[in-house]
Amino acid sequence: MKKHVLNIEGMTCVSCAKGIEREIKKFKEVSSVNINFATEKLSIEYDESKIDIKDIKDTIIKLGYKVNEYEKKEVSIPIQGMTCASCARGIEAEIKKMDGVDSVNVNFATEKATVTYDVNKVRASQIKQAILKLGYKPLDIEKSSDFDRDKQIKEKEIKMFWYKFIVSIIFTAPLFYIAMGPMIPGINIPIPYLLDPMNYPLNNAIAQIILTTPVVIAGYKFYTVGFKAIIRKSPNMDSLIAIGTLAAIIYSSYSTYRISTGDFMYVHYLYFETAAMIVTLVLLGKALEAVSKGKTSEAMKKLMGLAPKTAIIIQNGQEIEMSIEEVEVGDIILVKPGEKIPVDGEVVEGSTTIDESMLTGESIPVEKNVGDKVIGASINKHGSIKFRATKVGADTALSQIIKLVEDAQGSKAPIAQLGDIVSSYFVPVVFAIAVIAGIGWYLSGESLVFSLKIFISVLVIACPCALGLATPTAIMVGTGKGAEYGVLIKGGEALEIAHKIQTIVFDKTGTITEGRPQVTDIITIDPTESKKVLQIAASAEKGSEHPLGEAIVRFANENNIELLSVSNFIAIPGHGIEAYINEKNVLLGNRKLMLDKKIDLAVMESESDRLASEGKTPMYIAIDGNLLGIIAVADVVKESSKKAIQRLKDMGIEIAMITGDNKRTAQAIAKQVGIDRVLAEVLPEDKANEVKKLQEEGKKVAMVGDGINDAPALAQAQVGIAIGSGTDVAMESADIVLMRSDLMDVATAIQLSKSTITNIKQNLFWAFAYNVAGIPLAAGVLYAFGGPQLNPMFAAAAMSLSSVSVLANALRLKKFKPYK
Repeated sequence: MKKHVLNIEGMTCVSCAKGIEREIKKFKEVSSVNINFATEKLSIEYDESKIDIKDIKDTIIKLGYKVNEYEKKEVSIPIQGMTCASCARGIEAEIKKMDGVDSVNVNFATEKATVTYDVNKVRASQIKQAILKLGYKPLDIEKSSDFDRDKQIKEKEIKMFWYKFIVSIIFTAPLFYIAMGPMIPGINIPIPYLLDPMNYPLNNAIAQIILTTPVVIAGYKFYTVGFKAIIRKSPNMDSLIAIGTLAAIIYSSYSTYRISTGDFMYVHYLYFETAAMIVTLVLLGKALEAVSKGKTSEAMKKLMGLAPKTAIIIQNGQEIEMSIEEVEVGDIILVKPGEKIPVDGEVVEGSTTIDESMLTGESIPVEKNVGDKVIGASINKHGSIKFRATKVGADTALSQIIKLVEDAQGSKAPIAQLGDIVSSYFVPVVFAIAVIAGIGWYLSGESLVFSLKIFISVLVIACPCALGLATPTAIMVGTGKGAEYGVLIKGGEALEIAHKIQTIVFDKTGTITEGRPQVTDIITIDPTESKKVLQIAASAEKGSEHPLGEAIVRFANENNIELLSVSNFIAIPGHGIEAYINEKNVLLGNRKLMLDKKIDLAVMESESDRLASEGKTPMYIAIDGNLLGIIAVADVVKESSKKAIQRLKDMGIEIAMITGDNKRTAQAIAKQVGIDRVLAEVLPEDKANEVKKLQEEGKKVAMVGDGINDAPALAQAQVGIAIGSGTDVAMESADIVLMRSDLMDVATAIQLSKSTITNIKQNLFWAFAYNVAGIPLAAGVLYAFGGPQLNPMFAAAAMSLSSVSVLANALRLKKFKPYK
């Protein structure tokens, strides 16, 4: 099924939309159609092998409407210059206004804008130009190979903040000394005679202006971005800092003017050091914040670091070393012992063992021979091999994993909406509180200087950054940590819902079991003939494509059994096979086959029942009408299945198993692993309905399957969890992918979800608590009851620390370890 989006022009009402929908639904090849009258977009899902999109377009045109193909494109644009969540919100709001933009998410923590837009209406360059006009710097659109460049940009940004902080502190320290030194009671701090405020007040004031200027220049971004945001009616944290410090500077400049006219009392009303200290402390907070934000993406750095930079290509018999980006599908690549596999491919020459633990978590190296698949970034341990590249660039398994983690880190969890709503009103409310508090204290009889301090303190202590960082940083660390354990969580929503799961439905084949039938028992009437029975059965099944037959042939080959020649092979669907070996009639199959051929089974009846009760499939073998014995084949349970299911039950989660097998076999497998609720004889297309029935019981359901025939059920469940090594179908249909195919990782995903959501709630609590307590304190609540007044410099320090504390709390998730 292919999904398509079209623009429809000419609709004048909802009835138009309904009419088009009704007409398109007449096509049997169309599985779903939805028209949004407000956006004039038609979303359609259809079988492209049976119908062409042109037929659908022609139908719409015949109805009297105009059709434009809606070409959706998603880009990730790194943005420099954001200082708080309000910046991100402002950019988001501005881009949303652009015609053709479908969706936009600006993540303050990752400093990236993810934009989905119609290429026929708007260009990426126009989006970048809009960001530039707001006072921020959009960088080149990201590709998966741009991580090194992104890392360099981050490091450059950290250095820039530290440089600005160092410049600021160099000038702020002497400024603080000459401004505050004489005011410290009980300490005789020597001030240079020519700068003594009592003897040369004007010199003192001019020196403070000279020392303040470089600090203001170092923090110029607060003013350029802050005032642009005010003009756009979307003030942010920069706006609060800009107004607060500028108020102090303007008042101090007025005091300097009064000193120059001979009114020396105004030397006590200079607050340049307050403005400089606020800028310096905020720059320090930004530097620490940049360092912490860099640490949140360390998991991505580890993943990126796995990929080799070069590959040795065989061209015209020559070995040529080239950049990994130049490798094309079909290239023959040479890999020597100890080297990393550059891209995904298939071995064409040689044999070796390869360490694939980076992807599968399996520490034991895997043997690889001609025809076997190899995975990019895995390590060649011993022999030299040549392989043909089958997937390169963004198509490799590692690149898909990285893309998955990047998308998850850029997504928003539903819980983030709370922070977004508060942040959208936060700055205007704070500004209003600052104005009301300042005017209120002045009207109550306090001095203008006192009121100004209150005004500045309220503006500076408020911190929308802490609210903006609370959710995305925790999601970044949580999804990154999951990737380290082979648990790929595709988005914030899945991460949030996972810990609420009440029931988990496991598919049987390939999930609880290995998905590869094996011979488990050979029972013969004559105990000495077990080898003969296996030889005859394997010889007869040699031409069969049935999984059970393949299991018998494979087992014979593993035991070096020589196969005999077969004639007149006949496959009897649903029963078994009939063949001739050495001119003797051989029957191999189920009970129905034997009864049809009048074979007496009485002597083996009890053994057959026992095997069936153990979840095994008994296959009878007879020669010339005489029963020889039974070969039992079973899809064996994975080693970790029982332990994983017990772990989930200990967590209070109900477990169910779903399978197309008969009830007896299903019950036997369920009993082995400790599952009480069994849904047996369910066709693949009905699995989604069974999940829906559980949901109708009021339960939040997760479905665990292999991501291929379980796709509808994975999509139906609140959380779909795919087992497997990153197949395209698994990636598409599931919310969580377990790269190691280990069921223990289901519990890991739920534990990680719980830890991450707890961390987010802690972050939001402290961010709210800080602002709820800090703003009234800055507004002078304590002073009103005889307590101290909060100095604006302490307010700036508290504001910077609040963001850093939220980031530090999010980084605690890096210590997460799943309990086994």
